[in-house]
Amino acid sequence: MTHRHPLLKVKRLRPQALLPLQATRGSSGFDLFACIEESGSLDLSCDPQLVPTGIAIEFPTGFDATIRPRSGLGARGVNVVLGTIDSDYRGELLVSMYLFGSRAEYRIHNGDRIAQLVVSRLAEVTLCEVEELSETARGSGGHGSTGPR
Repeated sequence: MTHRHPLLKVKRLRPQALLPLQATRGSSGFDLFACIEESGSLDLSCDPQLVPTGIAIEFPTGFDATIRPRSGLGARGVNVVLGTIDSDYRGELLVSMYLFGSRAEYRIHNGDRIAQLVVSRLAEVTLCEVEELSETARGSGGHGSTGPR
């Protein structure tokens, strides 16, 4: 079978796992869903917790897959730690989640949309050690050095 685009292969590790889903045609990522077996839910706290998705993926070398937060959850004080998935990883996708701000509790239920999976092409670069770097107007200024918002 010939495909126009590189394949993102997905394997269900548990029967109730939901496959990633692009909500709209213009979505840059695929929604990832919680796959919580025993109790069917998980209470988040300010300490990061790994939330299972029940899936594993395979994508071609030369691509990058990242787990990113969902803006809707972020607006409610629920965050996801940005995570990189290497092309040779075949284990379950786990989403590291925690609460921030004044949020004291939040319950994740089996099947909830918890994060986004974004796949992009990597730039091919070669690392080269040098003695000096080129000069720029910014120089080594960082963390707010380009001015106020």
